[in-house]
Amino acid sequence: MGLLGIASVPPATVSASSTVLEAVQLMNRNEVGAVAVVEGGKLVGIFTERDLMNRVVLERKDPETAPVSAVMTREVTSAKRDMPCGQALELMVNGRFRHLPIVDDQNRVLGMLSLRNILEHAIEDLTYQVDSMVKFFSADGPGGD
Repeated sequence: MGLLGIASVPPATVSASSTVLEAVQLMNRNEVGAVAVVEGGKLVGIFTERDLMNRVVLERKDPETAPVSAVMTREVTSAKRDMPCGQALELMVNGRFRHLPIVDDQNRVLGMLSLRNILEHAIEDLTYQVDSMVKFFSADGPGGD
């Protein structure tokens, strides 16, 4: 399964001119911890819960007036849709971030992958494997003891 199969699609996005409050309201509505910041349909940054805490709350900026462009993370690591999930996870762990935008060749945001998405996918996969093993070993067919 590709990254878009486990990521949030379509991703929550805001423009750089959106206020912090608008971004947080969107994050709340979509139950996500980050939004992609786009201009002209292309990724220009990411705004995360960590940005909110460190660049808004700690610096005592007014979320109703502060533009996302003033507090977003501009240096964004992103992934292509065909990146293996393990490689995406490695990027996130090594980079110490929890959200990874998935972009196309024109840098348009296709989805947002979170550590939670990866964990949920891993749990589904492990549950399927365990259930398959239980069925296999508990089958009482011809040749069984």
